[in-house]
Amino acid sequence: MSYLKALYLAFIHLLTSTSLVSANAGYTPDGNVTGITMLHESGTGGAPTYGLIPQMPLTTLEGVNVLDNITYMQPRICEDVAQVGYYKTQLQNGVTAEMSASMHAGIMKYTYPEDADGRFVLVDLSHFIPSTGKKEQWYSNGKLERSDDGTSYSGYGVYREGWAWGGDYRVYFCAQFDSAPSQSQLFSGKATDPYWPNTTDVKPSFTNRTWIEGGTVGYQYADRIGALFEFPSNVTTVKSKVGLSWVSTDKACQFLDEIPHWNIEEVRDAAKETWNADVLSTIDITTTNETQLEMFYTAMYHSHLLPSNRTGENPYWDSGEPYYDDFYTIWDTFRCLHPLLTLIKPKAQIEIVRAMIDIWRFERFMPEGRSHNHNGRVQGGSNSDNVLADAYVKGLRGGINWTDGYAAMKTNAEVQPYNNLDFEDPTGSTKEGRGALQEWKQYGYVTPSRGRCLSKTVEYSLNDFSLYQVAQGEAPDDVVKYLNRSAGWQKTWAPDVTSLNFTGFLAPTYPNGSYQDYDPLSCGACEWSSISYEGVPWEYTWTIPFDMETLISLMGGPETAEARLDTMFIPGLTGSDQGGNSAGSTIFNPGNEPSFMTPFLYNYFPQRQHKSVQRSREVVNQYYNTGRSGIPGNDDAGSMSSWLVWNMIGLYPVATQPVYLVLAPRFEDITMRLGDDGSTLRIKATGLEKGPYVQSLKVNGEEWNKSWITHEDIVRPDGQNSLLEFELGAERILWDTGDVPPSPGHV
Repeated sequence: MSYLKALYLAFIHLLTSTSLVSANAGYTPDGNVTGITMLHESGTGGAPTYGLIPQMPLTTLEGVNVLDNITYMQPRICEDVAQVGYYKTQLQNGVTAEMSASMHAGIMKYTYPEDADGRFVLVDLSHFIPSTGKKEQWYSNGKLERSDDGTSYSGYGVYREGWAWGGDYRVYFCAQFDSAPSQSQLFSGKATDPYWPNTTDVKPSFTNRTWIEGGTVGYQYADRIGALFEFPSNVTTVKSKVGLSWVSTDKACQFLDEIPHWNIEEVRDAAKETWNADVLSTIDITTTNETQLEMFYTAMYHSHLLPSNRTGENPYWDSGEPYYDDFYTIWDTFRCLHPLLTLIKPKAQIEIVRAMIDIWRFERFMPEGRSHNHNGRVQGGSNSDNVLADAYVKGLRGGINWTDGYAAMKTNAEVQPYNNLDFEDPTGSTKEGRGALQEWKQYGYVTPSRGRCLSKTVEYSLNDFSLYQVAQGEAPDDVVKYLNRSAGWQKTWAPDVTSLNFTGFLAPTYPNGSYQDYDPLSCGACEWSSISYEGVPWEYTWTIPFDMETLISLMGGPETAEARLDTMFIPGLTGSDQGGNSAGSTIFNPGNEPSFMTPFLYNYFPQRQHKSVQRSREVVNQYYNTGRSGIPGNDDAGSMSSWLVWNMIGLYPVATQPVYLVLAPRFEDITMRLGDDGSTLRIKATGLEKGPYVQSLKVNGEEWNKSWITHEDIVRPDGQNSLLEFELGAERILWDTGDVPPSPGHV
């Protein structure tokens, strides 16, 4: 496990930051440590964000320029140690750094070697995780003041941009040491990038004053500022606590009360207790397979790190509603992460939905990607619609204003967002909403004049299906409109395009109905200006979960469509190199979200559920493990980890529908706590030692012949516990003789 957080969906992400450029979330097992910082994302791709409010323990100032990370960054001499609520690293300079955290504060313990030349803690307020070019985030300004004796310091840093773009934002901090420094100095230096050679000619100016400012408030090229604390030679251990706030320094100082002592072990133990009680114990499993046990609970942990619960910490408005930030991004998380929270942490998911709607109230659009209180960036459609629809059809209420929720969704569907002229795709907004909405409304699809036209067409179709789902309860007059619009993908179906001996694919389609010349196996770099985003047309052709009936028909019927689905898993057929967003050599890409549901689409074919089980086992066995690279791609805020959780319990959610596809559990006995109302879902499996395939299934005591169940089969209206009883074995029994999963968007 790479990320330290004390509480699930918490505020603080305390960890080392490392020197590798574009280390997306800041941590790498390789590279030198440049600081121990209080804010990080989790497992994300894209340009880095955060790595802010640092401390760096040093043993000497010889050769050190406090304005140049390269002169003081430290290699690690052994493997880092990471546990829930605890992290330790050992630096080449002999310092051992340990850390833990509460919801809004962190605690660090630095143990210096007895023969160290000195004992220093460096605070460079301009520290952030580096990247390249226009994707870089920046330090703008700041203020820092210290107590007369140097035992405490506070202030704020001002930063801008990063993955979500955006202008200046402030992070306030308040810190204490358990020992009095022998000397405390503040320093400043001219505005530079602290990670590149242009810093080598910059020298700091030190002062014994008790406060320092980077420059005039609002100035983005202010001096870099910081502090240097030196501790007496008889001090071998220095402890520090740092509170953070997005509202004020006073609140940051108040948050230090969350850790009213200096016992890091006590903080660690409290964090473990909280994680066990609030998250890990929501699913209890019985197994003798220690590897799968570790994989499962690591995935559970990683599935509860983002978004960040910043309720009460919104610097821009106080509406009384919950507030969440760091949606990184909903394009990744809507498929598996949010349905998992809906099932086992419904109160948290209700808060997230309420926060998304509240952001719409004040900023006109719900977030698609959002960090440091700024909407951006939109990778495809307005997938916030999918999150709301999934919550709605599964009965989440709990204070959600669904009149406003539907109005927020309708804003995405009807209001063209302004074009923020993103250099990676200047053809439409990447900040929020649907950047190609005008074409969608005019043609029913997105044309090649816009970046990601093919994948946007598919995503906008699902987004409008989401509106159709919610409109059935909230706006009946809109039902037909959005159901018809959700069929827009069909307008780009090219019946004469052939690839690998299969005919008929989604195609980049011009306004006159003709097709752009393309290869369904390729999307080039599959980036913002490509025809499809992080997935080839072959993949996106399968992403119509709301109308598989029409899709299978267009492909030539069940037999031909099944053969085409088989082809997705033949090694050596991949046609695009997507870099860090791809894994393996099949068209199916286990390393990225567009392929998440593909292995389980066999459930939509009569008596083929056993193939979904086969693919689930193959993908997990080949690409997931307990090692350093234990998942096949970026975890993307828990997206990949939550995918693994679903696979291991033997179900898969069809986001935007109250439907779960039946796979096969990995464990003999699973008990899932369904929120806080006391009801449970129990999944029992006999015959695991014989084989993975379903021989028979009972749902709440009833013999079952369908390869899917509904949300009400799990979360029963009468509050009763629910039970799935699997008999597994080696034989591929054709047990699923009932109806295939529904296609509620069939037009």
